[in-house]
Amino acid sequence: MSHFGEEIDLAADLWGTVVAVQANFYQVQLDSKGYSSQEGYPLLLCTRRSRLKKIGQTVMVGDRVLVEEPNYTDGQGVIAEVLPRKTELKRPPVANADRVLLVFALEEPSLDVWQLSRFLIAAELTQLSPYLCLNKKDLIPPIEQQQWRSRLLEWGYDSIILSVAQNQGLEEIKQQLAGKITIIAGPSGVGKSSLINKLIPAVNLRVGKVSGKLQRGRHTTRHVELFELPTGGLLADSPGFNKPELECNPTQLVRCFPEARERLAMGQCQFSDCLHRDEPNCIVRGDWERYEHYLVFLEDAIARQEVLNRTPDAESNFKLKIKGSGERSYEPRLESKKYRRQSRRSRHQDLQTLYDEEDW
Repeated sequence: MSHFGEEIDLAADLWGTVVAVQANFYQVQLDSKGYSSQEGYPLLLCTRRSRLKKIGQTVMVGDRVLVEEPNYTDGQGVIAEVLPRKTELKRPPVANADRVLLVFALEEPSLDVWQLSRFLIAAELTQLSPYLCLNKKDLIPPIEQQQWRSRLLEWGYDSIILSVAQNQGLEEIKQQLAGKITIIAGPSGVGKSSLINKLIPAVNLRVGKVSGKLQRGRHTTRHVELFELPTGGLLADSPGFNKPELECNPTQLVRCFPEARERLAMGQCQFSDCLHRDEPNCIVRGDWERYEHYLVFLEDAIARQEVLNRTPDAESNFKLKIKGSGERSYEPRLESKKYRRQSRRSRHQDLQTLYDEEDW
């Protein structure tokens, strides 16, 4: 590994993982070298070298970084190098994640198959392995639990059914998370923060109450942060959201359904650009349960692609709005700098440019 032309000795240098980012400060958890597990591994609040900013090197939660000038008394340091990332997500912004843990509730709120399907597709788009956790098993009878598990197996997903409130199923979750960077996601009010509190008691996250009127949880997570698991590994809690956007090319969508991937593995459609709707000799079209979900999500993807094709940089100018009724539409984003007063320096630069052009 090189460090601006110099060899880096991973055993000699001070390395760590960025566990939180706020403004231009980065909280780095140092590796275990030289520290006992009882002491805990030091956390340093770091800035980054100006040269990293000059070369456009960003620092994300999950990054492996080289720390210089550690000051253990004040808990400070400086990030001098960022290792290449294995994976990189934009939403939530996490580097080097290994898998996505989707948490849903079986009741309170009731499990919505359309919402669950949408989250699963969003997880598939990250190209990370999704792992499904169904909470609040104590609120439904065992036969319904088994029916849900069998149904999801037909979708192509194994699931663990647990009760955070009754401490059931937590050991299996710990085994799945050990030694990995995992992103936990799901709708608000399903018990994500409660689950993290049980897995990492020292975190003591705020737990949001479910809104009685809407049966939806209030958002309790404000930013992305990595929490160390006692059994090893890191857990990233992402802000709760109810309808993640599916940002993909229409032809890419079908590969996000395990049921469709299984059919495509057995053969191929007549047309290479088949969208699996009305095309002849399509092997994907059929009576599998989520085929209707595919058609609806496909219309969303096509509408988004049309907007992108019509408008330059449309992704930043338009946003998808989904109403409670399920009606979808694209609305223009506000131009953040449209009403900002031009700085005096900019005005002088513009005048100087005009003067130079006239002089030329």
